[in-house]
Amino acid sequence: MLPKFPGDSSDGASSVIEQVRQLAGHLARPTAASRDRHREWDETLFKALTVPGTFGGGLTAVQTCALLTALGEGSQDPGLALAVTTHAVLVTVPLRTFGTQVQRDRYLPPIAAGDWIGGLSLLQTSGGPVTVTARAAGPDWLLSGTLDLVALGPKAHHFLVIAEHSTGSRTAFLIDADTPGLEVEESTPAALLTCPWGRIVLDNCQVPAAAVLGSVGAAATEVEPLLATLDWIFVSAAWLGVLRALATGSLAAARTRVLHGAQLLDSQSARFTLADLNIQNELVAGLLTQVASGLDESTPTAYQDAASARLFATTAVRAVTEAAAELAGPVSDDLVDRAYRDARFFVSSGGGAEVLRPVIAASIVED
Repeated sequence: MLPKFPGDSSDGASSVIEQVRQLAGHLARPTAASRDRHREWDETLFKALTVPGTFGGGLTAVQTCALLTALGEGSQDPGLALAVTTHAVLVTVPLRTFGTQVQRDRYLPPIAAGDWIGGLSLLQTSGGPVTVTARAAGPDWLLSGTLDLVALGPKAHHFLVIAEHSTGSRTAFLIDADTPGLEVEESTPAALLTCPWGRIVLDNCQVPAAAVLGSVGAAATEVEPLLATLDWIFVSAAWLGVLRALATGSLAAARTRVLHGAQLLDSQSARFTLADLNIQNELVAGLLTQVASGLDESTPTAYQDAASARLFATTAVRAVTEAAAELAGPVSDDLVDRAYRDARFFVSSGGGAEVLRPVIAASIVED
């Protein structure tokens, strides 16, 4: 059973959500195109957008979903939204859930202050093969291997790393970036350019027993299902915000674009396309809210439900970005171009259909 998010009975959640939307629109949106073009990382901007919301530190899963959707819509920057989601949710929530009191006391205060950033290889959320090994060295552990596609790699203070033992069991570790034997190399994927990417190389990296996150040998039943669920729900939530921004921009484009001497909005086909955009977005929003609510309530099927929501979200992202590009025409705006490019990454991440469909199928067979 997946752990429950902390509840928040205060009335401040909605104001925080709106604050993040407005802040992202004011601070991030004007520079999104330029930062993307120059692969520029703005740590001051990142800190301004993560600290006010204290993601996962008092908000429910439903509220965190809404917060990330507001961030994606306000910033119109999928790369920045992924960076925030990786640090504030994918790395920090497992720490809150499975970390010892010593780990929480050490890491959470500087995380909340925006001083320490957490990084993660997104390949670890997809159910793929484990590329890091762990072997005992007295009371400590020696880790060796590589991790690619590490979001926030060059900027992270610490990483969540899953390693495999000779027995086939796996253990999760929380490892500081300055640990001897750990090196971070910068990498440059072709998408989500406003998120810094890296590759971790571990060469007999010695970490203490205190670095273990959760139980030794139990990552497959503890951290890994949680990581996958968090990825499927909250990365999708940030993309929902981008889709909403695309729908708003598509309506504006249809009002101003002239095709064959007539306003595009006068075309029944264009109207149907705009309707489809909004329908897709509302369906994704409804599914994510429902699944996040299940996570709050520790619903036994939250893992499988999250896989279903992610599979539908990938279909919606593909459809909405393609439709937005069609409505924009040959002179599309920058958001359309960036979202269309980055959508391919989203569709293939989280394990893709190869991982999601078996999870969904298993839940049907079990029922």
